[in-house]
Amino acid sequence: MSKVWLVTGANSGFGRAITEAAVAAGDTVVAAVRRAGTAADLVAAHPDQVEETLLDVTDIDEIDTVVDDLVARHGRIDVLVNNAGRTHVGAAEEDIDQQLRELFEVHVFGPAALVRAVLPYMRKRRSGAIVQLSSMGGQMSFAGFSAYSATKFALEGYSEALSAEVGPLGIKVLVVEPGGFRTGLMGNATASGQIDVYADTVGVTRAMIDSSDGSQPGDPAKAATAILAALDAERTPLRLPLGSDSVDAILAHLDSVRADITGWEKTARGTDFDVS
Repeated sequence: MSKVWLVTGANSGFGRAITEAAVAAGDTVVAAVRRAGTAADLVAAHPDQVEETLLDVTDIDEIDTVVDDLVARHGRIDVLVNNAGRTHVGAAEEDIDQQLRELFEVHVFGPAALVRAVLPYMRKRRSGAIVQLSSMGGQMSFAGFSAYSATKFALEGYSEALSAEVGPLGIKVLVVEPGGFRTGLMGNATASGQIDVYADTVGVTRAMIDSSDGSQPGDPAKAATAILAALDAERTPLRLPLGSDSVDAILAHLDSVRADITGWEKTARGTDFDVS
């Protein structure tokens, strides 16, 4: 049976690629966008399978209305894709409180509200899937991405617990961790003010963002195909790194974490109470 998808940020990047892949699979997609008409070409190309709906994921009060309306029209929601997002570069000292809070609104509080809105319907049917678009920056980070990675780390911790809670109810959770993909994300990066002392660290990241847009190695269409394959698998993974750069970076980070733990294991274990 065909599925009904709700995809946020569906007009571009991974959202558009996932929408197109779902349509190719014969499914129906409610394409959530912040600006009216930005998914018009998708609707025109697939009028029986794609419909556009306005939703700013930071407008928490509107989320329940959009989800309830979707279910009233389609009878169910099979897949939620929390894709809407943006990137930001700046040293931790450079970022102001407002910038950090705004990123959390988009990457954590909005997705959490959408999860809460769809779960009653998924629980009732004891089926469904929630796809959380994270990043390789959700498992590791580097200079200039403290704020961005903080939100993605939070989303991943939230999703890991969510998976343990809803898995027994027949609901899948898939955390997607892309590396560099040609999605336009870097071209829309926001930035903080600059402090000269961070030129050799955060400055390198700023230069990478400026120079890499449009030349990233990842193909969003192939990413969408991989996401659909993971959702259809008998055992859907909790985490799905995408792109060779993501796989390499995350594996290297895990090796580094293991080295720290084993190097200090004796000290760490020595903090337990003595057993008499």
